[in-house]
Amino acid sequence: MTQAAPVLQGLPPLLDANTRLVVLGSFPGVASLRAQQYYGHPQNQFWKIMATLLSSDAAIVLTMAYAERVQWLLNQGVGLWDVYAACEREGSLDAHIQNAQPNDLQSLRAHCPVLAAIAHNGGESFRHAKAVKKALQDAACGERVLIHRLPSTSPANASWTFEQKLSAWQAVMNTHGMLA
Repeated sequence: MTQAAPVLQGLPPLLDANTRLVVLGSFPGVASLRAQQYYGHPQNQFWKIMATLLSSDAAIVLTMAYAERVQWLLNQGVGLWDVYAACEREGSLDAHIQNAQPNDLQSLRAHCPVLAAIAHNGGESFRHAKAVKKALQDAACGERVLIHRLPSTSPANASWTFEQKLSAWQAVMNTHGMLA
């Protein structure tokens, strides 16, 4: 008899009234859950991409404490959340997610009244793009919120170079006027 994977709880949303773009991941990996930080694995390129695109001094952003980085990101109009609130999973791979419980994505409208876009960080998150769009439509804001699929910033996405990921993320940020 095999033992069931543990039920894991995700991280709370990092959103505010000025959030224009929400980056939706699938579910935090082991390192992120342990640290209680979005994109907490040292090889995940999310923070490096954001700092490179949204700051004139990426090195300073990357050395900030997590709470400061989060506030900096929110000040840029970018929020963070995941499509799953909880799931069972061994390890960090999305392919191992089982019995996932979705987050209340309809609540995005209440948290983010100026929401303009959702950026799905990777394929597993993007598999829920239709459900996200429906949740936003049910919240009476889906027609004007654009949905984007971006390459995962995870170290598991080794088929994309940092430069390729940066370019894809830059295009989305540029579309929404988030770059200086």
